[in-house]
Amino acid sequence: MLHRLPSWTGLWAASVTAAAAAATKRPLQHALFDMRLGNQTQTLTKTPALPCDGGGDLTLLLSDELLLRVLAAVPDSLRLPASLVCKRWFRLVGRLRRSLTLLEWSFLDTGRLPLRFPDLTDLDLVPASFALPSGSAAGAPILTSGPVSVVVDTHADPPVGDCRFLDPDAIDRCLEIVARECPGLRKLSLVSVASETGLMAVAGGCETLQELELHRCSDLALRPISAFANLQILRVVGSVEGLYRGPGVTDIGLTILGHGCQRLVKLELSGCEGSYDGISAIGRCCLMLEELTIADHRMDAGWLAALSFCANLKTLRLQNCRSIDADPGPLEHLGACPAMETLQIHRCQLRDRRSLQALFMVCETIRDLVLEDCWGLENDLFSLASISRRVMHLSLKGCSRVTTAGLEQVVLSWIDLQRLTVVSCNKIKDSEVSPALSSRFFYLKELKWRPDSKSVLAMSLVGMRLGRKGGRFFKRRTLWVQHRLKDNEEEL
Repeated sequence: MLHRLPSWTGLWAASVTAAAAAATKRPLQHALFDMRLGNQTQTLTKTPALPCDGGGDLTLLLSDELLLRVLAAVPDSLRLPASLVCKRWFRLVGRLRRSLTLLEWSFLDTGRLPLRFPDLTDLDLVPASFALPSGSAAGAPILTSGPVSVVVDTHADPPVGDCRFLDPDAIDRCLEIVARECPGLRKLSLVSVASETGLMAVAGGCETLQELELHRCSDLALRPISAFANLQILRVVGSVEGLYRGPGVTDIGLTILGHGCQRLVKLELSGCEGSYDGISAIGRCCLMLEELTIADHRMDAGWLAALSFCANLKTLRLQNCRSIDADPGPLEHLGACPAMETLQIHRCQLRDRRSLQALFMVCETIRDLVLEDCWGLENDLFSLASISRRVMHLSLKGCSRVTTAGLEQVVLSWIDLQRLTVVSCNKIKDSEVSPALSSRFFYLKELKWRPDSKSVLAMSLVGMRLGRKGGRFFKRRTLWVQHRLKDNEEEL
């Protein structure tokens, strides 16, 4: 008589039943079991029983550190839904957050920010620093400038251009909370106030702070800047057109900045005033400065000549400037930055030949030149770029007045050019590319050619002869196939 062998499910159920029956006979305090293997003894710890009905939380068996490692592997787009699973996950996902832009000031004023996100390294307080206009309705218009959105006060005169900020005492009080509860900050963006209490507290509590951004900055607000011992990146915003007007930063503030931040590596001056004295003070004191950005400046004439004091400056970036320098002075007295490698000009008006010539003389040693959406840049002005003879990379975007002839004149003067990018320059045409320019394209390592939406660089350019080579190859291949077919027919 044959007996059916028990299935694995039956054996597992029987073993579980037997173990449960044996557990009821033994006292529960037996949590450790000894297994003797020869002369060695191993001690096994009893693991907590898993719920069999599926109603329990299995993640309770994991420690916070292990569950943090699991949640850290979850994509950023799924972390917010994961934080809604339970209170524990909500707390742990908050510990994974490193960067935060504050939109509501009460979240910081009530002390909820350090409890919700205790391990922040990047904190932006600027959007929450704007005060709501009195009597603002729910449908009030909103003004957006970059990452900042504020409610427009329709009763103000004018309604835009001079937004109000929170009370300075409230800003100082919350900065003290940040300094006390967020000691690991590495980047902080805030609206500066005239008092030194808040910044001094941040400098003492956040010793690892390396990047600081000050909006509506003034000369007095820069006085405590020397207290930040490890500061390497600084962005100073004096005013933003259409959003707010500030007291401004003059040569006094730039001199304080130069003497207080001698370890700066990157500096951005946006909406600031100043002149030759302020820029030269920064160049003499900040010997480690490698990158300088000047945006929407209101500087006096002659500031460009002070750049020669920045001995280690490698990158100069000009953004949203209505003019470069009204009067750079005698060109024979201008010095060059010996370490300059990159010059970037974005959304600037380039109409003054003398100031543009002075700029290229100061940046004579550059290797990379970027011109993007520059107004007034014509062929005769663009030809001044040939002053910088070591250019290896040229990027030309949105310069609609530069023609093919102007591009050819400059490109042929650079014997070291290796990479060329031409995008959205409507007066540069494929049909106007000369054999000399096309042959120069042949030796480039990288070429991006999209001067307009319909332009595709023809493969049959005269200088490159790529179309001819391909035509001869396919013609020779066709003749060979025809001969083969003819020989096969004769054999048959």
